[in-house]
Amino acid sequence: MAETINMPKLGFDMAEGLLVRWVKQVGENINKGDVLAEIETDKATVEVESSASGVVLQLIVDQGTMVPVNAPIAVIGAAGEKVDAPAQAPSKLEDQKSVDEKPAAPASQQPTVVPAPSGQASAPLTSGPIKASPLAKKIAKDNNINLAALQGTGPGGRVVRKDVEVALSSGQSAVSSKQSAPVASQPVFVSHDDNVVATTKLRQAIGRRLVESKTTIPHFYVTHEYKMDALMDMRKQANAYLPDNEKLSVNDFILKAVALSLRQFPNLNATIKGNEVIQFGHVNIGVAVTVPGGLMTVVVKDTDQKTMRQISGEVKVMAGRAREGKVKPDDVDGSTFSTSNLGMYDVEDFIAIINPPEAAILAISSAREVPVVEGGQVKAGWRMKATISVDHRVSDGAEAAQFMQALAGFLESPVRMLV
Repeated sequence: MAETINMPKLGFDMAEGLLVRWVKQVGENINKGDVLAEIETDKATVEVESSASGVVLQLIVDQGTMVPVNAPIAVIGAAGEKVDAPAQAPSKLEDQKSVDEKPAAPASQQPTVVPAPSGQASAPLTSGPIKASPLAKKIAKDNNINLAALQGTGPGGRVVRKDVEVALSSGQSAVSSKQSAPVASQPVFVSHDDNVVATTKLRQAIGRRLVESKTTIPHFYVTHEYKMDALMDMRKQANAYLPDNEKLSVNDFILKAVALSLRQFPNLNATIKGNEVIQFGHVNIGVAVTVPGGLMTVVVKDTDQKTMRQISGEVKVMAGRAREGKVKPDDVDGSTFSTSNLGMYDVEDFIAIINPPEAAILAISSAREVPVVEGGQVKAGWRMKATISVDHRVSDGAEAAQFMQALAGFLESPVRMLV
């Protein structure tokens, strides 16, 4: 029997996605789990996998179409099977379509190529077809960005959204050319003009969610300092037996410890819905990852049941896909508790904003070797601060403090995570 594939919901606030490209065409065979299409959301370019095996019988929407979540996009079934799929026609980027179909301007109206300074080549401006996604073209048009001057990172050199956003963040305009480095004897002119940089869709999405979080969720915070000497020593011993591409990070140990601690405090692995607190049965830890233009949270499913080596491998793979803008739906869906780690930036302490609809988030600072007093003696020791942000509608300070103490039990005696 034919099965309809719908636009997936990727994240709490996703309402629609742009269908960028069909990977499979009508009449082609496809297996369950194969990539069917690529879609763009506010956060990333995501590969949509088929939930069925068979033959692609119908592609309901065109490439370049904005599709609401859960709307049908394709039909898969047996070869020769007759289907009567809904004639779905989501909103297209009509303005982009008109731009694409506009005839080329006559020669007298062609843009003038600005010559580059001596010894350097400028990016040519061309009126010919440019390989770019519809969303990339629209953002470029709205912000006066010359697509011909951009180096595409998509398939076949195709310019994708993140390429345009990188150009925006660097202040690149419609006609860009590098200026020669000043000679030492020449004066250096510094511009004092304001620089207006358009925010990316990812930054806008982050802003919307975090404003909602801070204005609707009553946050409170608890900070604890952890003794990290035993953990740092265990990590050093473990990494001595692992290849370079499988080395464990401090964060891998922390994720495991957080997951085990949440098993003791299910009220923090929860969400609030009306007058009820829903305590999740799974412990799925979200890990904030820095990506071009903002942050994305990838999710380690059932973190409490996995080894640190498994946790480390999954985070590396998912973070890599996130930075390339190629996350899979399962990478970013289903977190029950989030973590944000700025340890690599030599941060002493910070707080994080709760990621709705979760009840808490842990902000992890740097593990630092500092002077400590033990037994009346000053010596060097490894210390790390972490701060939990909690929804006060769900929990109170005492429970949060007890969770942080339970976390200390695993971080300060890391052998407990192995037994």
